[in-house]
Amino acid sequence: MEQGELVLPGSDVETAGVWPGVADPAGLLTAIADWLAGYGNTATRHTYAGQALGLPVSSADIERWAGASGEQEWARAVRRYAGVMRKPGVVARSGAVPPPGAPGRLRHLHWLRWCASRGLDPVAARASHVKVWVGDLVEAGAAGSTCDKMLGAVRAFYDHLVVEDVVEVNPAALNRKRLGLTSVGVSRTVVLADAEVAALFHFAGRLPRQRELDRLRARAVVALFTAGVRVSELCGLDRADLHRNRGHRALRVAGKGGKDRVVYLAEPVAAVLDEYLAALDRTGGVVPAVRGRVAAGTTPLLVNRNGRRCTRQAVWELLRRIAAAVDPDGTGLAATLHPHALRHYYVTTAVAEGADFTDIAVDVGHSSTDTTRHVYNSAAPDPARSSAAKVAARVFGGT
Repeated sequence: MEQGELVLPGSDVETAGVWPGVADPAGLLTAIADWLAGYGNTATRHTYAGQALGLPVSSADIERWAGASGEQEWARAVRRYAGVMRKPGVVARSGAVPPPGAPGRLRHLHWLRWCASRGLDPVAARASHVKVWVGDLVEAGAAGSTCDKMLGAVRAFYDHLVVEDVVEVNPAALNRKRLGLTSVGVSRTVVLADAEVAALFHFAGRLPRQRELDRLRARAVVALFTAGVRVSELCGLDRADLHRNRGHRALRVAGKGGKDRVVYLAEPVAAVLDEYLAALDRTGGVVPAVRGRVAAGTTPLLVNRNGRRCTRQAVWELLRRIAAAVDPDGTGLAATLHPHALRHYYVTTAVAEGADFTDIAVDVGHSSTDTTRHVYNSAAPDPARSSAAKVAARVFGGT
């Protein structure tokens, strides 16, 4: 079987459907596409999808996968995935590392293929399953570094699912040292410093070759992210969701699982949003009606140049452009910024300021405080709590 082939191991499209063992194939594939879209490097997307998860990556294979089911929801999910995996003008290759190894040697042990061969829905996977999977990799002769890199990719994927409340805990958040692997990891989502968030906001209003309205929208996007909303929630907001609640400016946010919540806006955030909306209204642009909504003509809160609702991928690409303006060399923030970083910043900063985990969970729409604690505890520790400077002072002098 060739790398990236349509059918997952142990499956038969005629009898097992498009994805053996998965209760909601379209939902899972959409979540995967959203996670991969967070990586600006297309080669990284292909590596993680093809060589860690085991999904098809070439245009031909993805097209055949789309035709494996006549359901429109599945077709839409595959189109979303195909758009994320597209590499214009270049033939998609799946031989890049990580992980290293002979092509196809570990193909049946790529995470999603391994799950499919056992009829296991990845959403229902537990730490015990991941441990067995790593054991199978070792038994198949995979090097420790290969196992470590594959586990790291799977862990990053589940970090995304936890943040999006698709799963409650990350089954791949294992102690790598105890597993005999090469490193002990924490969440790969960068933890932003206050100055970095301030820089993102500053440069959002100074993006080159942009209209003033585009710059105001960029500032509004960064400001709203500091309120702890998800990118999908941000894109789904309507003008009617902006209101006053208990005397404060707030947004009605449609969260995961149909759980709506009220997100209060700090005065600076509300002011930035008002500035953008006032400029938008001055353009006199008419936003088309949104099909499928109860109220025809519902107006999105954030719109693109064509007056249509901003998409998640467009917002993520906007964040990357802002990060590139902050870090033109691409060696610092631009190389590490992930769409969830600002949401993580909200959680870690709120904890540092003494907020209760229960209150933070309500703010960000987590299903339980366990999720909130996971986001905080898996983040890199505050450098102020590190003893590195004290130890260095003993060696190199200074205070």
